Amino acid sequence: MKNDKVIIFDTTLRDGEQTPGASLSANEKLKIAFQLEKLGVDVIEAGFPRTSPGDLEAVGMVAEHVKKPIICGLARATKKDIDDAAHALKKAKRRRVHIFLATSAIHRKYKLRKAKDEILTAAVSAIKYAKRKFSDIEFSPEDASRTELDFLARVTETVIKAGATTVNIPDTVGYSVPEEFANVITYLKEKVSNIDKAVISVHCHNDLGLAVSNSLAAVSHGARQVECTINGLGERAGNASLEEIVMGLKTRKDIFGTLKTNIKTKQLYKTSRLVSRLSGILVQPNKAIIGENAFSHEAGIHQDGILKRRDTYEIIRPEDVGFKGTKLVLGKLSGSHAFSERLKKLGYFLEKEELDQAFGRFKALADKKSKIFDEDLAAIVEDELATVREEYKLIDFEVISGNKINPLASVKLTKEKKTVTATANGDGPVDACFKTIDKAIGLKGKLIDYKVSAVTSGKDALGEASVKIKFGKDIAIGRASSTDVIEASVLAYVNAVNRHALRKKSKIKRQKSYK
Repeated sequence: MKNDKVIIFDTTLRDGEQTPGASLSANEKLKIAFQLEKLGVDVIEAGFPRTSPGDLEAVGMVAEHVKKPIICGLARATKKDIDDAAHALKKAKRRRVHIFLATSAIHRKYKLRKAKDEILTAAVSAIKYAKRKFSDIEFSPEDASRTELDFLARVTETVIKAGATTVNIPDTVGYSVPEEFANVITYLKEKVSNIDKAVISVHCHNDLGLAVSNSLAAVSHGARQVECTINGLGERAGNASLEEIVMGLKTRKDIFGTLKTNIKTKQLYKTSRLVSRLSGILVQPNKAIIGENAFSHEAGIHQDGILKRRDTYEIIRPEDVGFKGTKLVLGKLSGSHAFSERLKKLGYFLEKEELDQAFGRFKALADKKSKIFDEDLAAIVEDELATVREEYKLIDFEVISGNKINPLASVKLTKEKKTVTATANGDGPVDACFKTIDKAIGLKGKLIDYKVSAVTSGKDALGEASVKIKFGKDIAIGRASSTDVIEASVLAYVNAVNRHALRKKSKIKRQKSYK
């Protein structure tokens, strides 16, 4: 009978927590475990109970409340470790103990100071003791990838005979390369007489950036459990990334055939973000599968291809891993096709000449800004299609401010030949002016972003102010410049107000709103 199921053993809560800087409370571990259950992992390694009372408590909480996956606890090849694992896992519906003992020459000589036969005796003794408490026993010959092959085969055969139901082959220090690691699995399958009595697992570290490649190579040669973590968290450079393992198997059916996992891939992004938030370890933007840039395209050629046929530049549908969709990032490398499509989504349908003019303005702005927001595009189009009619015009303003004075501003504006004035206090001179403008025009604007930059140099430098204001559901950007930064700020705010007023009167050809 063909075995095409690949067991996903998640060790985010154990090895993942060993990431420098990461620390999870028992409640946080439980939250992640519930999400791992939703994700569909087969085994959750909840912790190393012997290491601390906190870890013992956390493993116990996960064991009691998470019912679908097997809950696993790590243990050294000692009775005390195995006893603690049994105690922590006593309420688990399905439980496993994961016993490890180093086998490589360097570990035997310098860490354990034991001979090969002593290693075998200790491993067998631990497994036989664990059998009194567990029916599901996993054994890991630590540093297996640097262990002599003949001795590794001997260890594997011995622990299976003693009662291990899973034998994990760890690349503990991330030393191996794919062809070599695949050959280790092949060798064991050929040389270990009782290999069919246990599941062969792999646990790869990323010190050479090969954890996922080594894991997939092992799976293609007969391993049927992969130990991995969300976001590739783990000791030093981390572990094999769960999301990359799963999507590698799913995407490359031409290589991996009928091999499959139980993972609900649409939960990957959500799980990644939860782990990142609780662990405090940010996900790099260019992280495969779940990074913010994983499905973002900025180059014009790529954007044009994506708009014509998605799979020209995307091998995975973003929706399949939990993203809302492809993101076309507008920047200096973007082309007119992507620019036009984004404007259509925003509700702007331009004639060719208008589009060309707006695109020229966009390119000029993209040379100055690393990110172009939808509000920037709206401002560009509105500038091209219609001069922002000054429904409100600034006549003058005054500010009284100081380090011991509550700032007070007065503003005089005209609206259709009528003069409006107002006075208000604020947290600072600029805030006072903005609140005064709101009071004068009868609107309530929420300041989302505010920037002031020098356009020229010197003491009399021209300052440019930029504001992003939210009026209800509408967001308007205003810009202005002056040698007085407070005046520039006031003018920018009035500019945003006029843009908002213009949109309300539907002077621009907007046929639909962007959701």
